[in-house]
Amino acid sequence: MNVRRLVAMAYKETLQIWRDPRSLAIALLMPVMQMALLGYGVSLDIRHVPLCVRDDEHSQLSRELVQRFIASGWFSAVRLVQSEREMHAAMDAGACIGTATIPVDFSRTLTRTGQASVQTVFDASDTNTANIAMGYAQGVVAQTTAEFGARWALAHGFAVTKVGTVDLEARVWYNEGLDSRYFIIPGVVAVIVALIGAQLTSLTVAREWERGTMEQLISTPVTPLEVMTGKLAPYFAIGLADAAFCLLAAVYWFGVPFRGSMLTLFATTALFMLVVLGIGYLMSVRIRSQVGASQVALILTMLPTTMLSGYTFAIEQMPAPIQALTLIVYARYYVTILRAVFLKGSQLADVAGPFAALALYAAVIIGLSVRAFRKRLD
Repeated sequence: MNVRRLVAMAYKETLQIWRDPRSLAIALLMPVMQMALLGYGVSLDIRHVPLCVRDDEHSQLSRELVQRFIASGWFSAVRLVQSEREMHAAMDAGACIGTATIPVDFSRTLTRTGQASVQTVFDASDTNTANIAMGYAQGVVAQTTAEFGARWALAHGFAVTKVGTVDLEARVWYNEGLDSRYFIIPGVVAVIVALIGAQLTSLTVAREWERGTMEQLISTPVTPLEVMTGKLAPYFAIGLADAAFCLLAAVYWFGVPFRGSMLTLFATTALFMLVVLGIGYLMSVRIRSQVGASQVALILTMLPTTMLSGYTFAIEQMPAPIQALTLIVYARYYVTILRAVFLKGSQLADVAGPFAALALYAAVIIGLSVRAFRKRLD
């Protein structure tokens, strides 16, 4: 490999990037926009669920129960409905996701027996939100009725005892606050790096064919390896800069804890960049249209990274055939390493398996990319 030819090819590609407003926009603006949109827009936390309350009793105890729903932080009582028809109309209009109906004999039943029931109804068109909201409501009602029952027992002279109970002391590691942002943001970094890297490099060789400069390139003494290395070097530098921006934003803007090794993070990010750049370059060689190459590169990077990498959906919850399919998704290994480095403080030895898989993937993609380019016009 001749260093002078390699530098000349890299300089030529750098000029092409500088003269192409689309490439500059993808390289500079897209990371900022996507980090903001995905970082703030994607969340698995469900808080302040709009709840309509139908209080048929209007007593001190019923009002206290309503306040406990609001104070929990999971619900916001946006509307007090007076009838079942109004309750159904509010749910149909989307004014509330769930309703809580406090019966007219709530206080009387509670003061006589120490127990009472509250009916909750949830809109299950969004099953995930409905399931989580039902769990929240059950927790609020269970805790409230337990305290009301203890008051009733004390008021009637009964001793409140716990016999043969087992207290569960749960501890959460790595994401102590159960904040979904800590789970999602590292995956956002992988999505942005994959999209930008593949989109930029999918234009490299296809641009030569469309502009009619491929004959000049073929007539030069540069080898296929020098062509690929020279064309990918500027994008590799841009990709690392974008990755650094995303990682810094994850830590200092979104507050994701970073507990691992910078060396591990840099090494895995460099490997991931080689994979996505190689995919984009391979598509650019095989498809001689910039539009076609960019679209195919988008399909090969965006869809697997968002759907099959564990970025948003846990791989363990997928059907067995889909779990097997994720083994060939390169982004899966990068997302796994990112979360381990960020949240667990893992070192390179701790992620040796995913790192080796990513390295093997990079070697295969780079090898195919070098073999794909031929210095001929047919």
